[in-house]
Amino acid sequence: MRQPSAPLFNAPAARRLRAALGMGPEHVAYGMRASYGLPYVTPDLVIAWERGAAAPSSPELTALAGVLWCSPGELLGRPGTLREHRIARGVAPEDVARAVGVDLPGYLRMEESGQWKGNERQSAALAQVLDLALPDFVAVTGREAKLAELLHSAVTTRWQAYVRPVMRVAPLDRGVLEEVLQELAQDYQGHMAATLSWGGGSRGASESGREFLDRIVENFWRAVQDRTS
Repeated sequence: MRQPSAPLFNAPAARRLRAALGMGPEHVAYGMRASYGLPYVTPDLVIAWERGAAAPSSPELTALAGVLWCSPGELLGRPGTLREHRIARGVAPEDVARAVGVDLPGYLRMEESGQWKGNERQSAALAQVLDLALPDFVAVTGREAKLAELLHSAVTTRWQAYVRPVMRVAPLDRGVLEEVLQELAQDYQGHMAATLSWGGGSRGASESGREFLDRIVENFWRAVQDRTS
């Protein structure tokens, strides 16, 4: 079985939290050895983590957070995978598996592969137990590629025809979604028209439009946030 990758570690946060406690790397290493049964942790290893030369494994991250009196999430960058979201929330895999109604080996396989296979009820339970924001929920359940495909078609053809398909992937208020799709379609056309008016020709317009489409999911969530914040 493939070993899971290390979580996205925030080295500056670890260094900042240690300094705020008035601790040296040797104090952190001792705490991890004495309290968490990690006899191999040395001050040099702690320094390597803080410099970004290495990253702690999941058990090491949990122990480091305990020594620094913080949550594991405070030692992570923005989570991107299902596993990173779970670690950032400090939830054990057993608890997630129980909440969503799957056996532990099955859940761990989904974590390791990055492919969520739960049904709608299980997906809703996952979002609740990990307190996932909608963009994160869409990403960790493997729907982001489908969302990008739908948004691409929506802004380049008739956006009205894609309201319901997009809602099935990203459940949003219909009124908000309609406004966002209309805005994105107008922005896309604006990129195309503006480039032509500047004398860039069809090739320039194509490049500008392609750049907009490459960021379509990012643009979508930004527009959603503008309307819901």
